[in-house]
Amino acid sequence: MRMNKLELIEALKDQTNISKAESQKVVEVFFDTMADSMAKGERVEIRGLFAFKIKCYEAYDGRNPKTGEAIRVKDKKLPFFKAGTNLAKRVDG
Repeated sequence: MRMNKLELIEALKDQTNISKAESQKVVEVFFDTMADSMAKGERVEIRGLFAFKIKCYEAYDGRNPKTGEAIRVKDKKLPFFKAGTNLAKRVDG
């Protein structure tokens, strides 16, 4: 099982008695704000639930797995997820 964005919007609507449009706006603002913060290199933390930080990876020499050709992999920044204590306990039971 998994929960997608539409199911999250429905759950918010059902539990708060607000319209689906309002629920959708809340979810979009929440995730857009998080994404904007991470794009600026900021850490996003919801204490006890999760934290996202940006990890920076330097460029390196690699190989194309299909051809074996040597390639230069550019440096990059990627979000790194860490579960909070409360979330880890709920998942582990």
